[in-house]
Amino acid sequence: MKSKGWAVMLVLVGLGLGATVLRDQVPLGGARSPAPTSTSASGPAAEAGARLQNEQNTIEIVQKYEPGLVFISTEERVASQDPFGWMTDQGQGEVQRGLGSGFFVNSAGDILTNYHVIAGADGGAADRIQIRLLGGTETLDAQVIGLAPQYDLALLRAPDLKPADIRPIPLGDSDRLAVGQKAVAMGAPFGLEFSVSEGIVSATSRQIPIGFSAGREGITQRAIQTDAAINPGNSGGPLLGSDGRVIGINTQIYSPSGQAGAAQSAGVGFAIPINTARNLLPRLQAAGGQMVYAPRVGIQPGILVRGRGGGIALGLGMLDPQGKRAAGLPDTGLLIGGVVPGGAAARAGLLGGGPPQDLPGGGQIQLGGDVIVQAAGQPVDALEDLQAVLLDKKVGDRVTLKVVRGGQTRDVTLTLDESAFQ
Repeated sequence: MKSKGWAVMLVLVGLGLGATVLRDQVPLGGARSPAPTSTSASGPAAEAGARLQNEQNTIEIVQKYEPGLVFISTEERVASQDPFGWMTDQGQGEVQRGLGSGFFVNSAGDILTNYHVIAGADGGAADRIQIRLLGGTETLDAQVIGLAPQYDLALLRAPDLKPADIRPIPLGDSDRLAVGQKAVAMGAPFGLEFSVSEGIVSATSRQIPIGFSAGREGITQRAIQTDAAINPGNSGGPLLGSDGRVIGINTQIYSPSGQAGAAQSAGVGFAIPINTARNLLPRLQAAGGQMVYAPRVGIQPGILVRGRGGGIALGLGMLDPQGKRAAGLPDTGLLIGGVVPGGAAARAGLLGGGPPQDLPGGGQIQLGGDVIVQAAGQPVDALEDLQAVLLDKKVGDRVTLKVVRGGQTRDVTLTLDESAFQ
C-alpha cells in the first residue's frame, strides 16, 4: 500500500488470522443508574446499583446490540507452493482460511463488513464465505451482494438465515462525532469470537490509506481514530457510540511492530465512518454481486506503466524532474491522456493529450493534456488521490479541480450526474 508518509505499519486487522455528541450520559434504558442507598446492602441489586454510570451504559449496549454482530470465516483455494505437489493431494491446491467480523444493517439480513475480510486472491471474493451468530453453533453460507474495494467495504447476505435471527444495529451519524466521546468496538480479535472493548474517539478526520486501487495501492480516505482495542480479526466489526448506534467500521491498526504477523493493538485503531458506508449502501444493494466503484469523472490517465493487473496509472511525482521540465510539465499532478465524451470532465471542458508514445520500460504516455494538481483543495499526484476526493460524493455534487494547461493554472468545476456512478 502507498504509505502516505506513515513511519510504521498500517495493518488490515482482518488479515492477520488467515453518534451523538457525548454530554450527560444516560443508559440506554433512559434512566440513570441509582446510587446505592446502603453500604451494607448485598446481592445482585446492590451490585447493579454500585456500577458506575458508564459501566451500566456499556453493559446495556452489549446486551442490546451484540446479537447483531456476525462472525465471518472464509476459504480460498490457491495454487500449491510445493513444486512436487502434483505427486500428492497438494496438486489440487491449498486452502487458505481467514477470519473477520461483520454486522447486520437492516431487517433484510444485509451484513456489512470490510472488503479485505472476504477478498479472494484474484481481486474478487473468497471461494467460500460463512457466518456464525452470537450464541449459535450453526455455520451458514453467505453470498456477496456487492463489493467496493476502493472503500474497503462489502455487503453479504446469508439466504438460510431465519428472520428472527436478524438483529440489525442502528446506524448513527459519524459527521457529528466529537473527540473524547465514548467508543465501543465489537468483533473477533485473534479469532476470539464476540469480544468487546471500550475507549474513546481519539480523532474524527484522520487521513490514511484504506481502500484498494487496481494496483493494490491504498486509497486515502477519512477515518475515525480510536483507542478502543482493535486487533487482527476485528476488521468489519462495528464501532458504537454511547447511544448504541454504529459510528464506524473497524478496519486497521497502527502497529509499531512493522510486521503483519506480529501486529497487535498499540492504542491507535481506525474505523471507516459509518456515513461513508451509509451513502454507499444503496449501490452495494443493487450491485448484484459485482463491484461498486468510486464515481468516475470520465478521464483516462496520461501515464500508464505495466503492472500485474494490467496498466497502472502513474502521477508526475514519480517521473524524472529533468524529463518533466523538458516536456513543460509541473512537478506533481495527474496527467490526463483522454476525456470520455459526455462525461463530467468533458462537460467541464477538460482536455486530453495527443497520440500515445511508448515508454522505454513498458507502458505509454500521452502528452499535451491538462494536468490535475488539486481536487477540492487536496493535492493530486495520482489517480488514487482523485478517487479519494470522490469517495463520499453523491449525484449532483460539484468538485472543483485546479488544472495546469499550457503552463497556466485555472479552476474547473465538475458536476457529478448519474452517469458518474454507473
